[in-house]
Amino acid sequence: MGIRGIDGYALSCECFLSGGLPAFDVVGLPDAAVKESRERVRAAIKNCGFEFPMRRITVNLAPADTRKAGALYDLPILLSILAAGDQLSADFTETAFLGELSLDGHLRPVNGVLPAAIAAGRAGMRRLFVPAANAEEAALAGGPEVIGCETLGEVVAVLRGEAEAVPAAASPDAVREEYPVDFADVKGQESAKRAMEIAAAGGHNLLLCGPPGSGKSMLAHRLPTILPDMTLAESLESTKIYSVAGLLRRERPLVLLRPFRSPHHTTSAVSLTGGGSDLHPGEVSLAHNGVLFLDELPEFSRQTLDVLRQPIEDGVVSISRSTGTVTYPCQFMLVGAMNPCPCGWYGHPSGRCTCSPGMVKSYAGRISGPMRDRLDLVVNVPEVTFEEISERSRAESSASIRARVNRARAVQAERFAGTGVTCNARLPAEKLDDVCALGPEEKAVVRAAFDRLGLTARSYTRLLKIARTIADLDGSGSIRKQHLAEALRFRG
Repeated sequence: MGIRGIDGYALSCECFLSGGLPAFDVVGLPDAAVKESRERVRAAIKNCGFEFPMRRITVNLAPADTRKAGALYDLPILLSILAAGDQLSADFTETAFLGELSLDGHLRPVNGVLPAAIAAGRAGMRRLFVPAANAEEAALAGGPEVIGCETLGEVVAVLRGEAEAVPAAASPDAVREEYPVDFADVKGQESAKRAMEIAAAGGHNLLLCGPPGSGKSMLAHRLPTILPDMTLAESLESTKIYSVAGLLRRERPLVLLRPFRSPHHTTSAVSLTGGGSDLHPGEVSLAHNGVLFLDELPEFSRQTLDVLRQPIEDGVVSISRSTGTVTYPCQFMLVGAMNPCPCGWYGHPSGRCTCSPGMVKSYAGRISGPMRDRLDLVVNVPEVTFEEISERSRAESSASIRARVNRARAVQAERFAGTGVTCNARLPAEKLDDVCALGPEEKAVVRAAFDRLGLTARSYTRLLKIARTIADLDGSGSIRKQHLAEALRFRG
């Protein structure tokens, strides 16, 4: 099985032994890691008691026009050599293999096992041999029988019928995880909490603006705790991305919590969107079905921020390099945090701000207009007062807020059933008039705001989507003036 992006595909490994001077060639567009498998395979064969053929060995990885990358082809290459040299007689029909070999014949875990297992099921495979460390992950695919092995000897023994194959099993519901943080820890900031509830209920992007120490990062880190629980389909899709990226933990083979990614402001555009020589997924894809938090937003380079514009709109990112083209999903909530000025105290009653008007304007201007237009809610996060900090009672918990978010999401799930739309933020333009219909009084409110605030067509549609989410939280079947007024308050 091979991997392309986050999808697997069926791959055939063929071996031909011929006369002539001893040689070992791997063909089929292999990368450096695949070519180096020759030395790993040679050592593993000898150290496991088999005879390495002193003949001309040609291994073909088909389809030949698809680039092969990584070390997951070690096991099928070795088995094809043993079969071609009559050292292994077994039925390979409807059987797939993947795994990296150590020099002594142990199987090391590899990346991308889940998409490979899904592809094996689509290809009609009945059995899939993988390293033992990847067995539970592969079993999540629910396709072929997964056989996890620690060593090459175990693989050969099962193929020869000398040992019983013990299929791996995975129970996605057996392991649950809890967030280590909670909104109950946040004192004050009721307006910001309300904005985050709206953002979570509709999947909207959010910008938090306030002085240092006001709790912007604290609020952002708690946003995943009020998002709806991931469905199995969402978990599997996120797990595929993390599997390809090599970020899965053996004890947690399934991504159960909404991803939260917080790259540093020195990160590059390639790190955000993905790419490189191996076309790896970037932060936007690792945040798929979760939150991408950009702290100190103006400190990111403007070029880096602007590459996010297309992924935010499309929900996918296509990466094209000379080595190929892959497409990764990236439906995430973007949350940004920033100070109002370089020193952070612009507008503070203490008057401690030392920035000139030009510096304040230049600082805000680091975020381009088109990028700012894609931030649905803009929230002022003021400094917390002593009375709020010293309050001994705990604030409303994440579980309580999440219950309201789940009710709103349930309304949206019923509204968008069968359309592929998951939340109000993903509402396509052609359905806007039906879902966000306005009465005469509501139209007058929007018209006045459009003229006074200079809204663009994009900000107008986002305003209606936010109002629709507020109405869902309110249990209202239609958008009312109070919903529009609250949406306008958070547009900034």
